[in-house]
Amino acid sequence: MVSVSIGLFLEGLLGVEAGQDAVLRTMLYEKGEEKVDPYDITVFEFTNMISRLRNELGKCGVKDKGLIVPLKHGAESRTTNNVLSADPDSLSYSRTPKEIMRIMYGTGDEHRPGGFFPKGANGGIAREYLNNDKPRGL
Repeated sequence: MVSVSIGLFLEGLLGVEAGQDAVLRTMLYEKGEEKVDPYDITVFEFTNMISRLRNELGKCGVKDKGLIVPLKHGAESRTTNNVLSADPDSLSYSRTPKEIMRIMYGTGDEHRPGGFFPKGANGGIAREYLNNDKPRGL
């Protein structure tokens, strides 16, 4: 029963994240060629950098890509835009709780808070990672 509850929780969390992500990515795509001050890079370039960081922090391979991708990585290899983040078969990428916490904390370590949650997240899954396995090193 617990694993079913956690599974439903994660599916719900990922569903909400995907919906928010699609709205934000649509807005960013519309401004894709504009330069981001003061960095002098385009929104498209910026999103690629963010995607690379999320992949690095998540330690899960490539599960995030910018708004423009090579044709072979686009939806069904038919487009270079990547507003709805998905793999070449148009399927959503899955993330484990550990991967999500590594990215949200911005530390690359599900046991060490930071980023959006400098004191650590307060949900059951997050507390479990914060209190077990590894010293937090705070």
